[in-house]
Parts: sequence; structure tokens; C-alpha cells
Amino acid sequence: MQSQDVASRPAASSDGPVVDVERAEAALVEHYPRLVRLAYLVLPPGLGRNRRVLTAHSLTQRALPRGRSAPSPLIPAQSSGRDGDPGYAYLRARLVRTALEAGRPLRRAAWPRRSQLPPLLPQVWGLRLFPRSGGADELALDQQLSALSGPARAAYVLRGLEKLPDGDVRAVLEAAGVEDPEDALDEADGVEARYALLESPEFDPCSLQARPTDLMRRRQHLRAALAAGAALLVCGALLGLPGEGWAPDGPAAPPYARNPSAEAALDPAQLTKVPARAWQSSARTDFSVWPARGDLTGDSALLRRALAVWARPGETVTVSATPGTPAGGPPGAPQLLYAGTVDGVRVVLLYDGLRVARYAEPVDGTAGAALDFSRVDGATRAEASALVLSRADGNVRYLLAPWVRKAAERDLVKPGSGAMALTVTGGVTSPMASPAARQGGGSCTSWNVLQVTDGTGTGTRLLTDLAELVPARLTAGRPGQAGDVTGARALRAWAPNACWLSALGSAGVRSVNTWPYARQPLPDGSGAADWVCTRAETWRGGGERVLAQFRTPGTAQAAVVAKAQNVAACGARDPQVLAGVLWKAQSGGWYLLAAGARGTESIRASGGVRGASEGSLLVLPARQGARAELKGTLEDGRTIGGLK
Repeated sequence: MQSQDVASRPAASSDGPVVDVERAEAALVEHYPRLVRLAYLVLPPGLGRNRRVLTAHSLTQRALPRGRSAPSPLIPAQSSGRDGDPGYAYLRARLVRTALEAGRPLRRAAWPRRSQLPPLLPQVWGLRLFPRSGGADELALDQQLSALSGPARAAYVLRGLEKLPDGDVRAVLEAAGVEDPEDALDEADGVEARYALLESPEFDPCSLQARPTDLMRRRQHLRAALAAGAALLVCGALLGLPGEGWAPDGPAAPPYARNPSAEAALDPAQLTKVPARAWQSSARTDFSVWPARGDLTGDSALLRRALAVWARPGETVTVSATPGTPAGGPPGAPQLLYAGTVDGVRVVLLYDGLRVARYAEPVDGTAGAALDFSRVDGATRAEASALVLSRADGNVRYLLAPWVRKAAERDLVKPGSGAMALTVTGGVTSPMASPAARQGGGSCTSWNVLQVTDGTGTGTRLLTDLAELVPARLTAGRPGQAGDVTGARALRAWAPNACWLSALGSAGVRSVNTWPYARQPLPDGSGAADWVCTRAETWRGGGERVLAQFRTPGTAQAAVVAKAQNVAACGARDPQVLAGVLWKAQSGGWYLLAAGARGTESIRASGGVRGASEGSLLVLPARQGARAELKGTLEDGRTIGGLK
């Protein structure tokens, strides 16, 4: 196949430069990282990052001439190649040609070329390899290059990576078999010349990251192969035995056989579509009574793709799941919640009783699909009020429950600013600013949340985007007595603590409650500080996160002084909490301040600061950098430790 490729390229003149295999091999070894990067950039991104990496290495390694020498297909001006090396120039031209061939679709009427098939070597088993991720600029450039044709992408890379003038680019493209190099150059002009980004680690297939392949699927395939082999042995043995009899499992189907439930899960005609008004008469008010909405609910091809990707996502599919959420296929036909086009993306939302799955694919086909999972079992009316439909340009759109009649955007940091109404069309809100990508809370000046109101006008609640499919419900009040954030007092309680919600992102959070558990006069007489506890509950029932916050007079945002995970403190089961902070007074002196919730009888400090106090507050002189252990005694005699 390779000799066929050499014969098919434009022949060089008889007096052109001749490259022997030793010189080409020396150029390949010396410039291998550069050549592999060139091949990786010219290859179509639709191959997927793992196959694109392996194909780039394969094409580069197969670029050597097969005979002892080969004529160079370059014009004399380019015969010197990189750093005066004609061997490099020969390899580059051959590499561009085979990379362009790899991007051409397979045709039934033509025998596929070797470069169009998956690489034989190198091969990596059990791992997926891909370059290190770059920044937003590299991602944007990769998307722009993916929209170009193969010759135009090659022209852009030869200009930027190889620093070739247009005349030499035209010659290389002609040698690679491109019919109209001028069109390729003109098309490449449509992409901004950000050539420095081509040297980024994002496009370096020699510096790679490794991740495992789908371990569950790999085990299933191995078990299936073993089961098939065992079945062949058993069938062969049974063919030689007389009579009939029951198998050990009776009339049950053999492992991995097709079954009605598995087939129904992949059939768009079997999807459950709830009537629009079913929620009004149902005893349940959760995702199971959401009607199917969107302009593509009848698009069987889209729904089939979404179901197939859910059951077996491919290499180009980006899969994410909140902690504790299984990412396997549905057990049967799921329920359709939404199918439509939002912000240039086709989105399908599905629900199987345990999870909500979001399938998204770009309308223009410039990038791979995405599949996201969130666990939602046991959702109540309040927690099933909205789902994230789309995130784009720092904004988020929600799909609202059918019982939600009004939606608004509110800044949690500014409790007195009021709510700004959102337009709702077909259950989909207009875009609102999302704080999901916020990093840290110390410098943030706003935190926008979704405010929804039921049809009765009385069920108003706040939901916040924490980078998951299901927004978290916000509440305020002592554990066991907490309620939705509706009044001015609850809004003021959340304002100084809102920015720390970013610390709870992507953790499968179901609801977040905050409540002030103590108020402590400061020892220098500058006022009183507030102690606040914020607790995040999760959908999986584990991994709860607790933050103890301390706010002094005159500061807009509270400071997190202690954290804990997987503890009952500050929750409905155990509302007790104890935390301390090393605080510097305006006079320059240092103090250990500690506070416990109501019911704390005494507090004792040991370690770097020693002392005790009766009641729920502790103030002790301290040194800068001192560390202390806190123990509290409750009215019922129990002992609790301080959060750290």
C-alpha cells in the first residue's frame, strides 16, 4: 500500500534532489517531535484525540522511503528543507500527503488507503492518550481549525508552524495531491494568524497524559469473549452427546443475550412522554411528572443517538457524572424531558428514575458530543424545580418544572437589589449570569441565583448553579427549622456567605443551608463578630460538607475558618458546632476566639493556646501562628471537637 502511495504522488524531475533512506532516517530522528506535531495538526479533529495521537505517530514513522533512496517532490527552492536538510523536506511533504489522505472519507467504490485505516503501530492497550490541555485560546483555535477543510488546515499549519511563504506552501500542497492550493490558502486566510499557539502543549502529541479506557466495558468484553469461548466448547461437547436435558439455569437466556429491556432502552419509540397536565393530578411532584418539551421531541434520529451514546459512549464523547452517580446505560426505556436546540447545541434531557442524563451535540458538528449525569432520586417539589439546559458565554439557561410560573435572577451578595424577571418560553428561561466557574470567594462581588415561584405565588425559593445539572436549593435557619430564602432576614443572612458557594461545586450537592449560630463581642471593643455555619447536603447521602464562617464588623464577606466533611455537625441530626479562629485586634494583639452553638456549656483550648471558659464563647490571649485544639462540653454531658 505504501509503494502505491509513493507512485501516486507527482513525480519529481529527474535532476531533482535525491534523498537516501539513511539521511531521511536521521532527519526523522532529529525532528521527530516537530513532524509528529505537524501531522497531529493536519489530521482531522473528528478522529478523536486518542486516535489522532496514535495516527500522527504512525504516519510519521511510515514517512521513510521504502527503497534505498527516493526523489524529493519539492521544487529547488525548498529542497534544502528545515535547517538545510533535504531529508526533512521530503518527510514533511510525504507526511502532509498522508495526513490529508487520512482525513478523506472512505468510499465503497475505492480501496481504502493505508493512512485511512486505524494505525497498526503504535498501539496502546488499556489506556487513552491525549496531549495536555491548553487554555481558552488554544481551544478556540482548535475549533476554528476543525472547521477548515484538510488542505486549508495544512496551509495554515505550514504557514504558522513551518514558517513557509505562500509560494512554498503552494508547492508542498501540489506535491501532496491538492487540486487547488489557491483555494486552500484563501480558506486558511479566514482564521486569525495566531501561529504562536501552534507551539502550545495542547498540540504536542509527544507530551501526553494517560487515562484508562472504559473499565466496565473492557471487563464486559473480556467476560463476553470468555463466555463465547466456553459456549463453543460446551456446544461442541453437547453435539457428541445423545438425549436432551435442562441447562443449569433452566430456560433462562445465556449471559449477554439480547433482552427486551436492553432493546427498549435504545428505541426512541419506547421513550416515556408524560402528558402536559399530568402533574396537576399526580400524587408525586418530581421529575417523573415533567412533560416532554422542546422543538425536537419528534426527531427520532437525534433521540436514537442520545440513547445509543448513553448506553455506550465513544472516544469522542466527554462524559461527566456527579459523585455517587453511576454512568452506565438506562435499565429500560427512560423518560424524555426535553429535546431541542439551545445556543447552537442540540440538547436531550432524559430521566430514568435515579438520574437525569443530558446529551448535547453541536449543530455544526465542530466538536464531540457531551454526556452529563446527575443523581436525583428522592427529589421533592422544591428540588425538582429546574434543570440546567445550557451553559454558554458565562450564562446559563434552565428548563423549569411545569408548576413554576415565574422565574427571576437575584444577586445573593446584594440582598436589597431586588430580583430581575427572566423570560420563560416553553419552560426555558432566558440566559442569566452563572457563577459556576467562580474560583474562590474572597474577591467576588456578585453571586447570581435563580428565583422560582410556584403557580400559587407562595412557593418562592432560590436555586444556585454549582456546575451540575441540578441546581442546589438554598435554605436558611437553624437545622430542623430551616426554610426557603424568601424574606429580607434570610437574604441578609446569605449575603456575606454567598461567595463561598464556589467551594461546594461539582460535589453532587442537593441543598445548602446557612445559619448564624453565635455572636461574639470582640476583645478590643470594636464591635461583635458573627459566627455562621453553612452545610451542604448531597444527593447520595454522604460527602456532606460543613463550613464555619467568621465575620467581623465592617467586612462585606465572611471568612471560612474551618471545614469538615462527612460529619453530622451543623445538620438536622446534630445541630451542634464548635469552631475557633486566631484573630488580630486593631491594637496588634492576637487572640484565640471560639464559639459553640446554643447548648454549649463550656469550651476548653489546649496545645499552643491553653485555657477554658464557661458558656458558648471563648476568648484567650495568643501568639501569632499558635495552634490550638478545641473541645466543647454540651448541656447533656456530651463532648464535641472543633471543626478544623
